[in-house]
This record gives sequence, structure tokens and C-alpha cells, in this order.
Amino acid sequence: MTALAQQLLEYISRPGYQPQKAKALAKNLGVTKKRREEFEAVLAALEQEGRIRISEKGRVQLPAPAGTLIGVIRKISSGAAYLIPHEPRPADVPGDVLIEAEDLRDAQNGDEVLVRLTRRRRTGGGRCGVVVEVLERATNVFVGTYFEEDDAGWVRIDGTDFQEPIWVGDPGAKGAREGDKVVVEMLRFPAHRQPGEGVLTKVLGPRGEPGVETQMILHEFGLPHEFPEDVLEEARLEAENFDETDLSGREDLTRETIITIDPSDARDFDDAISLHRDERGHWHLGVHIADVAAFVRPGSALDREAKLRGTSVYLPTLVIPMLPEVISNGLASLQENRVRLTKSVFIEYTPEGIPVHTRFANTTIRVTRRFAYEEVLPIIQEDERRRGKVPANIRKLLTEMHELAMLLRRRRIRQGYLELDMPEVKLDFDAEQRVIGAHEVHHDESHQIIEEFMLAANIAVARELARRGVDFLRRVHADPSPIKLQQLKELVTSLGFELRHPESRTELQRLLQESVDTPAGRAVHYGVLRSMKRAEYSALPGGHYALAEEDYCHFTSPIRRYPDLTVHRLFDRLLTGRATDGGVSQTELLQLARHCSTTERRADEAEFELIRIKLLSYLESRIGEELEGTITGVDRYGFFVRGTQLPAEGLVHISTLTDHDYFDFDRGSLTLTGRRSGRVYRLGDRVVVAVAHVDVDRRELDFRLVKWLGGGIRRPAPGRKSRSSRQDRSDSERRSGRRSGNGRSRPPRGRRR
Repeated sequence: MTALAQQLLEYISRPGYQPQKAKALAKNLGVTKKRREEFEAVLAALEQEGRIRISEKGRVQLPAPAGTLIGVIRKISSGAAYLIPHEPRPADVPGDVLIEAEDLRDAQNGDEVLVRLTRRRRTGGGRCGVVVEVLERATNVFVGTYFEEDDAGWVRIDGTDFQEPIWVGDPGAKGAREGDKVVVEMLRFPAHRQPGEGVLTKVLGPRGEPGVETQMILHEFGLPHEFPEDVLEEARLEAENFDETDLSGREDLTRETIITIDPSDARDFDDAISLHRDERGHWHLGVHIADVAAFVRPGSALDREAKLRGTSVYLPTLVIPMLPEVISNGLASLQENRVRLTKSVFIEYTPEGIPVHTRFANTTIRVTRRFAYEEVLPIIQEDERRRGKVPANIRKLLTEMHELAMLLRRRRIRQGYLELDMPEVKLDFDAEQRVIGAHEVHHDESHQIIEEFMLAANIAVARELARRGVDFLRRVHADPSPIKLQQLKELVTSLGFELRHPESRTELQRLLQESVDTPAGRAVHYGVLRSMKRAEYSALPGGHYALAEEDYCHFTSPIRRYPDLTVHRLFDRLLTGRATDGGVSQTELLQLARHCSTTERRADEAEFELIRIKLLSYLESRIGEELEGTITGVDRYGFFVRGTQLPAEGLVHISTLTDHDYFDFDRGSLTLTGRRSGRVYRLGDRVVVAVAHVDVDRRELDFRLVKWLGGGIRRPAPGRKSRSSRQDRSDSERRSGRRSGNGRSRPPRGRRR
């Protein structure tokens, strides 16, 4: 072991050491700039050897001692919590670890903690533990509702994580009035029988006023909104210096027929397509991606801010771009009839869709025509109303794009690609930006055209970087665990589907295809999703399970994703032949992968949470309104229903089902069965429910069952021994382990690869 490695280990082993990021740690150890590369190599080596671990936020710490685990806290509303251990999990801890409220210390939801395992066992053999130390806080900033009591100010934090209000000192701080939504920074986190203390930092205004809900989410998730002036000034300078007549060093494609296909409300356009066939019937696909790297140099103010944000955030009524709009909606946006700089991937396919040659180039394009997704299929299907409005060469291009994309899609499915039917929720607004409803957006073949070509470009770039031995930011998707797959098998069997070998990709494909248009289809597809791990960024080689690809990266959205921008910079070095020059170190790449994975999750969760708040606010004034829906989750205390026309999800509590029946919960089949009536409620059942109770601040929505419409089960499931847990109404009413809001934890988007 080197002297620097020994010095580092001794430093982080000191009593009272608080995990630090690599830069701060190097400074505290007196590492000079000349030795920074050596220091990063030492960090990487120690992490690989298991002598240290680096958290998702890049903080360096010791690994868990024997008999302990490190993981993330997930609280339940009873006050207890579960530890979700970091991978790889020990063999003797296959599941999550229960931590009672009195054993949590002051750990909160999302915190990374060190837990000591105890001898106590849960029913079924699950492990229990005690929090030893909070290693890293998920956040210390919270949003809640202000009120006054006993000549003091208090804040009731939104959600169900905090059982008691937080004391914030003298009444009227920052001009807060009772009922205002406010931002609180925690000074002392509450613990078992110990109140919390915070400081009120900002007053947002009464809930329901325009913009307040969005401001709540910005602060709750710590989303950077306004750009610093030096970043804006740098973007303006790039705009001033851009000369669209200077095509030196680039392949000129401005005379080519090139189109974009995007959502109708898109504001930035970072991908465009060209395509033609030669006399042999070979396809020549061109995927042209906005050359953001031409405007955002490494280490610049623009680059630092983009790296900090990691991704653009798409909230209802508000987009928080990764780059200033001068770049994202102007210079780098592939707008119609504008000369723009691009990086192009050219792929030649045989008539059967087999790639035989790939070429990369820095190019200049001029988009011939911009299309919205909704416009494409009618043109391909030769709708007479559209036919005369689109030139023949464009119609031919769209038709050939569709033909090639469907050919590539069929080939990918044969290779094992798994596709989940996961529609997105879109809110409907009136002229004053008030929610008037919501709907689901399903991806049709027009979306699939672009998805296929983007996947093709991402795979081509990743394969070339891997072939040349270049370290790059990969997009990986780990194989699902055998335990999760077995649970999936039990679930789909209870719904009447066969899945003998859940580890078989072919069987999973068959299951998804067979179930997609059935009443239980949503339950099956969500079940498959829950059985899988989340895709993330990684500095280390790792395949992509859902795509059935060994090498994959994100290259096609550099306007809105920082990982794509890093790959673009490597793309330049591939073209110049200096593939290994100027890249970041392995340690920096590891830290960047963690950071970008974290910012992506934060953006997803913020979008979902604001949609949830707005849906709940919409339903708050509609108590008693009835809607059709599908049962999407079952537990011992009731079942969850998601609306068909209005995609909100709420709980039908077991206590509201009937006054004269008791229900048994079977965890294996996820069913509730009435002892007297014999009525069975299971995943996929169609029902009519009425809005019974809405609590926006706690993110809770309760339904009342009105009518059972029909079973979601496809056919009788094979007989099984019941593992029911007898729970009558009075017992379930005492349970508080319920999920809240209009949904469970948000799944990743179906198209987010």
C-alpha cells in the first residue's frame, strides 16, 4: 500500500470523521495539484479493493463493519422504516431490514445510514436492525404549512415522513401567515420522542395561488432554477460569435433532405434524421445530433452549470433547462430552415436490417421540415387530407423511415429486447393554467421510428468507444435478481398467466406481448417493471438488460442530458484519432456517473410529485365524483385503484368495503377475499370508485368502492396453498402502513433507456 493510501485510510478512520467529497478530502490531506491524478488513482484502487466506499453524492467513507449494513432509509407512516441495503447484499440479508421507530435515531426518509443487525427476526425470517449513524442526509430543506401555537411558529412538513410539526421560533418570521406554504431548513432533526427544530427561510404564499405549487417542488427537491449571470453572459457570447456561414472542418449536409419528429409542444430539438436506399437496396441512415460541445467547453461556466444540473427538468407548465435558452432553444436547437452544427452517425444496413458499416462525422445541416408525432402516421398511411400538404420527397422519406424502423424493431425483439407498455400522464390546463383534467399518452409507431434510430446511434457510438478501449459514461441496466423474478412469477400466475422460467428473456417477452391488451395488462407490466433494477449511468462496463445490449450509452440528447455531452467530447477525439487524450480520470468518471444518476432520479421524482400535487388539488373540490378504474395494488389494509380516464391513484381502505364481512389477505396472489361473501379483489379488476377524501399536504387520496365491474384475471390460476393473513376491519384500521397520494413510488418512464 502506498504512503498516500495509508494516509487517506488513517484520516477517514478517525473518530468523528464526516464523509467528504474527493476534492475536499484531497485539500485536507494536503494533496497538491501535481499529485491530484495520483490521489484519484488511489481512491479508485481502494474502492475497487473494498477498503473504502464512495456514496452516490461522491462522499468518501469506510465500508460497513462486520455485522452492519449501509443503505437508504424508507420510512412508513407508522413511524418505523425499512433499510434498503446497497448492492451487493449479503447472502443472509436477502430482503429489506425493518427498523422500529425507537431504533431510527434521527434518520429520515432517503438518508444513507449505517445499521447494526440485531438478533430479532420478523415474521417470515426477515432481519431487523438499529441505526448506528446517519452517514449522509438526503436533504435538510423541506416544504410545509405554517401555523402558530403557544406564541411560537410551527411548520407541518408536507407528506407523511414527519409525524409531528417542526418548531421554527418566533411567530411571523419572514412575514409568514397561518396557512402559508413555507421553506424550512432543519437545524435539529426529530427523533423518537424528541421534537425537531428548524429555521424558516422563505415564504411561498398560500397553497393554490398561481405558481406556489411549482415553487414548493423547486425548493423541496433543490432544483437550480435561475442561471448565474456569468453563465448567461457566456451563452450570449457564444451566440455573438456563431457564424453559420463558417463550415470549415465540417461535412456540409445543408442540401440534404433532413427532418425532425418531436412532441407538438417541444421547445428544443436535438435530433434529426436523413435516410435513403441505394441501388442494392441497402439503407443509409443518418442520425444528426445537435453539437452542443461546440458551444460548451470543458471547465467553462456553461459546463460547470450544466454538470451541476445534470439534466433538464420537465415540470407541468415549467421547463428548467440544463443550458440557458440562448443555447438550448437557439444555437443548438435543430430548428427548421436554420443552419446548425451537428455530430452525425451514418449507418449502412442490408435490406434485412443488418448493420454493415458505420461512419462518424462533424457536420452542418439545415432541417427541411419539422413534424410533430401526431402528424406522421396519417402521412405514412396516405391520408388524403395530409397528402397534398407534404412534398413527395418528404412523404417518401417518412415511409422509408417507418419501413426501416419497423424492420430494426423486429430484429431487436428477436434479440431479446423487452418493451413495457408504460403510458405517461399529461395534465390538461385551462387558459389560466389551472388543471381541468389529465390523460395518458401512449407511444405509437411514430414514436417508435425515432426511438429505433436513437437507439441505433447510441449503440453504434458505445460499441466504437468500447472497441477502442476508451473509458466513457455508460448507460447500464443490471439483470434482475432471482428473488424478484420469482416474486414476478407468483404475481403473474395469480393473474392467470404462465411464466415457468422467469429468467428466460423469451418467456418475459411472451408474457408482455400476451398481457398488453388484457384487463390485467397494466398489473403485469408494472409487475415486470418492479422486478427490474433501475437503469443508471456507470463508468464501468456493464450491459443493458432491457435492451439486450452489451455496450450502450446516451449520445442523442446533449441539450438536456450532461452524460450525452461527455460522450460528444469523446466523439471528437475519435474523429481526430486522439481517442485517449484529454479524457477525465476513472475516479472522476465514477463520481460523474453517480452524480448524473442522482440528478436524473431527482428530476423524475420532482416531475411526478408536482403532477401528483396538481391532480390532488384538482380532485379536492370533487368529493363524491365517480370514475372507472383498475386495481393496481393490493395489501392487507385495502387496495389501490388507478382511474381510467383520470390517471389518479388512490386507496380503497378495507374498512370501507362492507359492514358485515372480514377479509383475508394472500400475499402470494395479492388478493383480498371476503370470508362471508367470497368476494375476491385482485390486481387488474375493473371497478367504479368515488372520491372520498383528499389531503393534498399529506399527498393522500382515498376512494370509496361503488361497483365491481369485472375480474382482471385471464383464466383460473393453478391451485395453491393459501398463505393468507387474517385481518379484520378493526385490526386494519389500527394499521398505518399505508401508501399515500395518487401512486406508489414512481417507476422510471417506459421510454427512458
